[in-house]
Amino acid sequence: MSSQSKSMSSQTKVIIVGAGVAGPVLGMFLKSKGYQVVIYERIKRNSDGGLSLMIQPNGFRVLSLLPGIVDKLPGKQINRMSLLSTVPGDEGEISEIDVEGGLGVGVRRHEFLALLQQNALDSGVEIYWESKVVDVQSQAESVVVTLENGKTDVASFVVGCDGLHSNTRIALFGEEEASFTGLAQMGGTTTLEEPLTKVPTMINFFGEGAHIITYAVDDHNKYSWAITRQEPETKEGWRAVDDSLLDQMRQDPCSQWGMGAGELVRKAQKIIKYGLYDRPELKTWYKGRVVLLGDSAHPTSPHLGQGANQAFEDIYHLVRVLIKYNPEAASPSTETLEAIFQEYERIRIPRSAALVKGARRMGESRVVIGHEASIQRNAQLRDYYKEHGLPWEGFSVLTKGPYEGESEI
Repeated sequence: MSSQSKSMSSQTKVIIVGAGVAGPVLGMFLKSKGYQVVIYERIKRNSDGGLSLMIQPNGFRVLSLLPGIVDKLPGKQINRMSLLSTVPGDEGEISEIDVEGGLGVGVRRHEFLALLQQNALDSGVEIYWESKVVDVQSQAESVVVTLENGKTDVASFVVGCDGLHSNTRIALFGEEEASFTGLAQMGGTTTLEEPLTKVPTMINFFGEGAHIITYAVDDHNKYSWAITRQEPETKEGWRAVDDSLLDQMRQDPCSQWGMGAGELVRKAQKIIKYGLYDRPELKTWYKGRVVLLGDSAHPTSPHLGQGANQAFEDIYHLVRVLIKYNPEAASPSTETLEAIFQEYERIRIPRSAALVKGARRMGESRVVIGHEASIQRNAQLRDYYKEHGLPWEGFSVLTKGPYEGESEI
């Protein structure tokens, strides 16, 4: 951390809605700057939702500003990306890329979340689980937060970090219709007897009508993987299937793919299935004394692996602008907050919108129907990576991180 912790004399209270990946990180930054931080989370502690995520270079740079995080990451550094074809008649390597500095660190989501939450608690952030926020209302100099049990709390300002199904977003802008993208994912975790590759690698398997991505998430050959394909509309849930469905899903057609892809599916210890949905792009992320951050502001499909990393960029800039306009961590006026939130938006909306669109394009390009279309896709991929030598469009921007040309917070 580049600056000393602020005096706690002001004790300006901030409520964060959501103790997922973004909430505890924001809470630690705000606590270090002299704010009293309270987080309300709707689910119980230690829930095992989701699968994994890749902490990419831009997100890593933000986390490295917090003590006790990056040196304890419960994951695996990934240094190479491989693209393989399972299309009959075109089986084999499409491209292989060694990435200077690495692609990132693959982590199991619940282990990473436990680390963040515990570090936040240790730093003095208050977290209340099973405390669902159902409404937020800005007042002249404060915000009233209402919980599902009828209790209320008051803070100087509120940050909504409550993810894809954000009640904070609904309270600010009303209900919105989520539109199905036409793509669904089935994902899982599998422990193999031997690693798929000698060098830790993110592997993309391209088949007919489906795509699989996988990478290791520990040093014991545990892999996280996800299959993307076009399907009829599927619910947007992220919970594991029960045992009665697990054996059936292990027999998915992709379980017959070669080069290790099928083994991941056949031997999976956990599988989840979920539809991928788009939501309307917001033109503003705040209203009154309440602002959105991460997936609540700019939900994205997972095809660039940037959901958590973009939330970390949001956090960096929101905290930086808070320090700029409110260096003593006093309770800011509504006018000061408006200046803070507007500058935060000017920086973050264009970048996050571009990455949301890029993730959507990536998902659509990976999954094609029919043998000839699949052969053509593979040829285009070979040409692209031969010319550019990058893991994906825009990766060089991600390696520069969120504060290029800005001072650290």
